Amino acid sequence: MAMLGSFILLIFTGYPVAWLLAGISVVFSVGAILLSQYFDVDTYFLTDWRIFGVMVQRIFGQMSNWVLVALPMFIFMGLMLERSGIAERLMLSFIKLFGRFRGGLGVAVITIGILLAASTGIVGASVVLLAMLSIPVMLEQRYSPAFASGVVASAGTLGILIPPSIMLIIMADQLSLSVGNLFMGALIPGVMLGLLYIAYVIIAAIAYPKLAQPPKDLPPITLKLIGEVLLAVIPPLGLILAVLGSIFFGIATPTEAAGVGALGATILAAMNRKLSFAVIKEVCEKTTLTTAFVFGIFLGATAFAVVLRSLGGDEFIGGLLRGIPLPPEGIVIVILLIAFVAGFFLDWLEISLILLPLVGPVVSALGFDLIWFVVLFAVALQTSFLTPPVGFSLFYLKGVVPPQIKTKHIYMGVIPFILLQLLAVAMVFIWEDLVLWLPRMMYG
Repeated sequence: MAMLGSFILLIFTGYPVAWLLAGISVVFSVGAILLSQYFDVDTYFLTDWRIFGVMVQRIFGQMSNWVLVALPMFIFMGLMLERSGIAERLMLSFIKLFGRFRGGLGVAVITIGILLAASTGIVGASVVLLAMLSIPVMLEQRYSPAFASGVVASAGTLGILIPPSIMLIIMADQLSLSVGNLFMGALIPGVMLGLLYIAYVIIAAIAYPKLAQPPKDLPPITLKLIGEVLLAVIPPLGLILAVLGSIFFGIATPTEAAGVGALGATILAAMNRKLSFAVIKEVCEKTTLTTAFVFGIFLGATAFAVVLRSLGGDEFIGGLLRGIPLPPEGIVIVILLIAFVAGFFLDWLEISLILLPLVGPVVSALGFDLIWFVVLFAVALQTSFLTPPVGFSLFYLKGVVPPQIKTKHIYMGVIPFILLQLLAVAMVFIWEDLVLWLPRMMYG
């Protein structure tokens, strides 16, 4: 408990999370060894210096994990797709088609967010790209600053849930689950969440006309316009089918499909005449930095988990959860509440690497399907991108929006979408088949 408490307190110092996790692991390891040698104190299994050898072995084991090779390739795919110009074409076409309706720009942004989510999976890139393309147009068409901010921030976060999702790959690795099953399980909840966003935008725009004004002077809907929209949609849809289809139908492993996605995004950039040596260099550099950031936290969390378990932390947490005087469903709700509150202060990566391995065995022992629980947990972690003070989508958005959009507008705008995310958590909790139906149909 002291180890977890120290981590939570030190987070507020602003020190890099990867170094905090590794440093706390070393400090508590040395402290436990010294206590066990000089005092009559029970430090569980952590009694000698061999713990550092175990840490190194576990880290090398993680680095040799074939599944994690998919991470840099999916990151490359997302960044290259961002530079390919596809999103710009989608936005222009969708504005012409949907913009004539009240709330139509919001619907267009969320629809593009769903397509980007299923072809990139990079939240930061999606939020920034959507904001730069849509916020000026929405403000020009007299959309409420708060409403516009909420639409963009929430649409950009869909990439962390809708496959191919980096978060699901890491969660699968932590609990030794099939990435393909998690991808299939998360597909319906992810698209459902996007449809909830669209329904809210339409209802809010009709009920409160001041939130979203329909644009004027748009060309009439013609076969030519519909053809333009289809031509803009086909490339990302083709990439989605190539990546997810190859996984779902057993043609390729997630790692191999990530390579297909990276190649496909590069080809799309070349077809749009956006590919150059400078673009390739920039994308490779950003991919390296992002991958290093993810794996830095990954290595620190691995050391943290080794020490925490050696001190009996997993049994302590398990006993604490099982001791709650609630039925099994109540214990799952408590876990989700902990994840929701942790999302105010921690990123999804730390929560996935620290909390999920501790609670996963408890949930499995209670008789729940782990595929269902992990997807439910992932839906709950969507809120961590929108909840202040550490909602990363809020930071990404604030960095690129025009000066007339203030921080208060962004905070007010995301509140309805956080409530919709909690509604999606409740729906997945109540109807397990939202997660389990597709894997069952595919694999039996």
